[in-house]
Amino acid sequence: MNGFVLTPTSIPIDEVLHGGPQRDGIPALDEPLMEPADTARLDDQEWVIGVTWQGEARAYPLEILVWHELVNDTIAGRPILVSYCPLCGTGLVFDRPAGKPGSPGAEPEADRFGVSGLIYRSDMLMYDRATESLWSQISARSVTGPRTGERLSLIRSEQMRWADWQMLHPASRVMSRETGHRRPYGRSPYGDYALNRKLLFPLDQDRRYHPKMRTLGLRLASGLARAYPSEELLRLGAPLVEDFAGYSIRVSYDPESKRFQVSAPPEVEVLEAYWFAWAAFHPEASTFEAPQHEAAN
Repeated sequence: MNGFVLTPTSIPIDEVLHGGPQRDGIPALDEPLMEPADTARLDDQEWVIGVTWQGEARAYPLEILVWHELVNDTIAGRPILVSYCPLCGTGLVFDRPAGKPGSPGAEPEADRFGVSGLIYRSDMLMYDRATESLWSQISARSVTGPRTGERLSLIRSEQMRWADWQMLHPASRVMSRETGHRRPYGRSPYGDYALNRKLLFPLDQDRRYHPKMRTLGLRLASGLARAYPSEELLRLGAPLVEDFAGYSIRVSYDPESKRFQVSAPPEVEVLEAYWFAWAAFHPEASTFEAPQHEAAN
């Protein structure tokens, strides 16, 4: 399918669907041009995926990512993969693993990833160019090919409006629209998909919440996971401090900025996703529910 060999595999092959584009029909970006925050042509209300490492901050606008989905980049010498799945609302940043060895005796360079054009449970399947194994973005695991079962290391990142990110990181650099591709950046090909209840591909849904509700997920590499739907955090009306698998965490959601804020140790992975996507990949996860207040007599 799309030129990929789907064996060996760790998922049901009949759940791998053709998303529409051919392999690399959605072109990943490699080491894109970055520009200073004070010269960026970016609306204050535009959403970005922000990441920091060793004093360097970078922002990747969703208006560009929605047309490319993957960015193979390097921040302060650290090879990273910035990923965004418009169907699931998931913006995740990973370490890029080593690819094929170079010249004899040389250290292998970091691998680069491309967009396969295939999806699994509505989530994008990425592929590494070294082995052409397919990787599930949300699970961070290789699901077909020679690397089946391997897992990518997730780097803490945030989704927020550009104005908020720039306020926090005024020296940040931001990915430029000068990508080498002609795309109508600033216009989404998905219309009002983020607001309506429709999914583009069939999927059994957990219907406790609106399918596109913004949801914060915490998980450990062991698979233990817990969800914090924005609706529940709003109902709580205050930051939540609780124990998650022995770790003290603090989470909140600001309805004005539509931004989650999280304080958790590095062992805890942090994800943001639409509710349907989180639930599809974490069916055994617990879900935070705000206490119900009884009406006064």
